Amino acid sequence: MATESELSEQVHLLGEEIEHLRSRLAEAPRRVRSLEERLLETKGQLSKAVAQNEKLSYTLREAREHIATLRDEVDKLSQPPSAYGVVVGKNDDRTIDVLTSGRKMRVSLHPDIDHEMLDRGAEVVLNESMNVVMARTSEVTGEVVTARQVMDDGVRVLVVGRADEERVCELADGLRGTLIRSGDHLRLDPRSNLLLEKLARPEVEDLLLEEVPDISYTDIGGLDAQIEEIADAVELPFLHQDLFAEHRLPAPKGILLYGPPGCGKTLIAKAVANSLAKKVAEKVGEGKGRSYFINIK
Repeated sequence: MATESELSEQVHLLGEEIEHLRSRLAEAPRRVRSLEERLLETKGQLSKAVAQNEKLSYTLREAREHIATLRDEVDKLSQPPSAYGVVVGKNDDRTIDVLTSGRKMRVSLHPDIDHEMLDRGAEVVLNESMNVVMARTSEVTGEVVTARQVMDDGVRVLVVGRADEERVCELADGLRGTLIRSGDHLRLDPRSNLLLEKLARPEVEDLLLEEVPDISYTDIGGLDAQIEEIADAVELPFLHQDLFAEHRLPAPKGILLYGPPGCGKTLIAKAVANSLAKKVAEKVGEGKGRSYFINIK
């Protein structure tokens, strides 16, 4: 059994421990505040670090994209030059015939290029392997030629170029089905020998008569002498071709009517067309005969 002195010593120790605990308990709020302040400071540092990290990530992405762009540009600049060609034919195996640098070659198409939509006469871009990687429209320039006769197949045309040089050319897909008449101006691609475009001729198209006019010589007054000369020059070679051939008389290819506006040039041309159409129809049948040009200025 503990003595009184021992109990007193234990009580003293417990009292000291209680005082120590009370002091620690009193300091607890200050420590909590200090920890809270340190926590807030740490959170601020963390937010700043996160913002810097996002900024660095964005900068890194921009750098990667810039590097990728530069790499693409370097690849493009280091590629060999592409050749241009003209489509001159299409084959059943989805290949096409291309004329490039004076050579005709059978080449393959890129899968994204529609074989059916690629027309003859179109311009294409070839890669280093001589495969078509891009389709373009045809050239807008070329040589102007004059149509003389459309062949029976409806695809080839006999044309006259410079210095009256005759050649047989093929119609491009865009021009097939178009009415081509003798004397029409056409745009020729001399590389591929394809006719690409029918050119308008306002000075001729405005005077072209699709139907026989109903103007006769009796409707024109005061020009009897001129009408007689024009009628003889135009009608006689048509109505008496055998006599002209027998006597080797050259028939005029056309007549130039010159004069100020309102003097009757257009009326004379219509009257000649009316009279000649009726007389030729009576002689050789409707719709027969050759074409004739009357130039009015």
